[in-house]
Amino acid sequence: MKNSRKPSTRTAMLRLISQIRAEIPFDMPEATLCRGPCTGCSKKLMEFLDQELVSQQQDIDLGEVPTLGQIHKLARLAKKVHKVLVKNGLIDGPTTNAEPAPSPV
Repeated sequence: MKNSRKPSTRTAMLRLISQIRAEIPFDMPEATLCRGPCTGCSKKLMEFLDQELVSQQQDIDLGEVPTLGQIHKLARLAKKVHKVLVKNGLIDGPTTNAEPAPSPV
């Protein structure tokens, strides 16, 4: 049996930051971000998320060890921003190939 150890909170936070940077299009032009009616301001939400990522990265670079609560908070924030970007049609949402569950008879 393989000994599987959980990553340190530092490693987990760095992975989360990397994953968020890969999924959220922070380099999207402003003209694309602000192209009509939207639910929530995509530009401001992305700026806020970017600021949080930079802050967490700086804390890690200074030797601070993130808590599980900080990791969870950042993940939750990123999910909310991602959801708004999907609603505003700026990125594709998750695709599911699952068929709807049959209704009870």
